[in-house]
Amino acid sequence: MARRLLTLLAALIIALSFGQSSASAASFANPVKTQKGADPWISYHNGNYYLVTTSWTNVITMRKSTTLAGLATAPSVQVWTGDAASRCCNIWAPEIHFLNGRWYLYYVAGQNVSDYNPTQRSHVLESAGSDPMGPYTYRSQLNSAWMLDPSVGTINGQLYLFGSAITNGTQNLVAARMSNPYTLATGFSTISRATNSWETSGGTVNEGPEILQRGGRTFLIYSASGCWTPDYKLGQLTLTGSDPLSASSWTKKSTPVFQRNDSAGVYGPGHNGFFTSPDGAENWIVYHANDSASDGCDNGRTTRAQKFTWNADGTPNLGTPVALGASRAGPSGEPSAASTTYTLTNRNSGKCLEVAGSSTADGANVQQYTCNGNTNQRWRVEDQGDDTSRLVNAATGKVLDTADCSTADGADLRQWSWLGNTCQKFRFIATDGGHVRVVNQATGKVADVANCSTADAADVRQWSWLGNNCQQWRLNPV
Repeated sequence: MARRLLTLLAALIIALSFGQSSASAASFANPVKTQKGADPWISYHNGNYYLVTTSWTNVITMRKSTTLAGLATAPSVQVWTGDAASRCCNIWAPEIHFLNGRWYLYYVAGQNVSDYNPTQRSHVLESAGSDPMGPYTYRSQLNSAWMLDPSVGTINGQLYLFGSAITNGTQNLVAARMSNPYTLATGFSTISRATNSWETSGGTVNEGPEILQRGGRTFLIYSASGCWTPDYKLGQLTLTGSDPLSASSWTKKSTPVFQRNDSAGVYGPGHNGFFTSPDGAENWIVYHANDSASDGCDNGRTTRAQKFTWNADGTPNLGTPVALGASRAGPSGEPSAASTTYTLTNRNSGKCLEVAGSSTADGANVQQYTCNGNTNQRWRVEDQGDDTSRLVNAATGKVLDTADCSTADGADLRQWSWLGNTCQKFRFIATDGGHVRVVNQATGKVADVANCSTADAADVRQWSWLGNNCQQWRLNPV
């Protein structure tokens, strides 16, 4: 009997093993995001990855996908715009953290383009519910002086804010304890200064602090040296004392933990985040890097991701930055395929945006119709690098266009060959419940179903924003 039970157990283990191997993740290739890919942050929540990066403008956009690969072609949806003169512009380093049942979006913003650096301050938004895409409301400014790269971590049951500030003439890591996700309980103290030669290339800089925890241990991974140099890299602190606000409680590793890989063409890797695979079995790092040693600290940096492991002593082994372009297995537990096209479903009618009759002609009408899976209802969303996208119909290869670039309410939306003008560029702005408004860049008006009709073939036109369901759409990957 015992022998039979062992045989059955072995068979069960083999069957489970085969089951696991057959559920392979979608393959992906770096970069994960080519446009505005600096200072990336990824969170995985309820079956989706959410990606935010530095915009350099007055908006924060977010991408959502069931696969890591899908983030490369996912729509960039605007979840926030600068709402006051003191924090209007140059938004950097956004991160989202799920705390007490809500999302908190931490970011840096300044006053204007000409003097953006001196006026940069750290801020936090709060979501209305549990959707990472909001809607968000502004909660507070987190500091009174220049400070970058806010991030939070819970240590021994207490929430702490970490950032990078100028203290005693150099850019250092600072920390403060918080009483809630938007209120400081203490002042800031300096916990790390650039003391090694590899932290001072191009500038004496410690920035981009990120908490990483495993097995009861807390690590802080940070970026060192000037971001404008190919020697921007990651260092590591380990919490070895009892007080996270004391520099003496942190032990710095004497060598960098992630740095340039010339043979793979990766320069200045840094400002990272961490996330886990959908099944919780793998740890991943997301970071930005340049393709050339001469590239700088700007929008040329792209978002990349790779799996990392752990050393025998329990410390993280981040490995070596991998080359762009090579196909790699995605995080374990993902769906086996990545979506590259989307349908747009009207919130009021439940019907899909399509090119009428699958016509390939310039000027063919765009309308709503019962969703049927046909390619004339599928759209590629292609980022234009300026917080806008063009919508390319999968059946015809032509783009959504505002007729004659009219600014009038009721002007027709149609398809046309790509001309590259702003009448063919659109912004997706999050509303609520996972819906967006589709806003024309030239006119500021939105895609609207005429007269709120629920009929097949009802016309889709542009109209001033009224906030009704006829002007809201859901982007569904297909």
